[in-house]
Amino acid sequence: MIPEHIAIIMDGNRRWASKRFLTRNAGHKAGAENLRKLSERMNTDGYKYLTVYAFSTENWNRPEEEVRGLMSLLADYIQQYIDDSKKNNMRIKVIGDISRLEQELREKIIYLTDLTKNHAGMTVTIAINYGGRDEIVRAVRKIIDKGIKSADVDEKCFSSNLDTCNIPDPDIIIRTGGEARLSNFLPWQLSYAEFITSPKLWPDFKYEDLTEAVKNFEKRDRRFGR
Repeated sequence: MIPEHIAIIMDGNRRWASKRFLTRNAGHKAGAENLRKLSERMNTDGYKYLTVYAFSTENWNRPEEEVRGLMSLLADYIQQYIDDSKKNNMRIKVIGDISRLEQELREKIIYLTDLTKNHAGMTVTIAINYGGRDEIVRAVRKIIDKGIKSADVDEKCFSSNLDTCNIPDPDIIIRTGGEARLSNFLPWQLSYAEFITSPKLWPDFKYEDLTEAVKNFEKRDRRFGR
């Protein structure tokens, strides 16, 4: 049985580019194309939920040229999802604080999420200007603004105020590039997810590698603290 929800930290685009004497943004472009292919194959094969880390709240500290390139790439990628929306039938969601993004990109994101909200295919959630700590702080603010009493705040209440409300928590978190840390990605939601790392840099991570990760997951005994 395949996991219901897979989360991926797509690490290694810049190292992939450096090995080929390419620009960092060329690496990000290769990574975006890899995500497009992988998500389409996963959708065809019946996966239900995929969440990916596209741009973190910390990524603004990267060189200005790289950030501009990433924003342009995200805009192109969102447009491609819009163009392909009827063909692939995937539902696209975006988590994170998009208020810092340029208006044109924000409008594309809002349009895409509304366009695909009733699609029956795989739900692809893209984390843009996302940070787990920032999400938790924003959730607390929402709870306070709603006037919810402290006695009524439990895990269910808190989860319902996160960006990922109405999405099941990931069963598995895959990080490419050989690293083994969350990097501020979904700290609440990944509490009981199975962590799998891959030495492959993200542009080189193929569907066959995903299948191997799923096989690894299926062998694990998930006790959820019991």
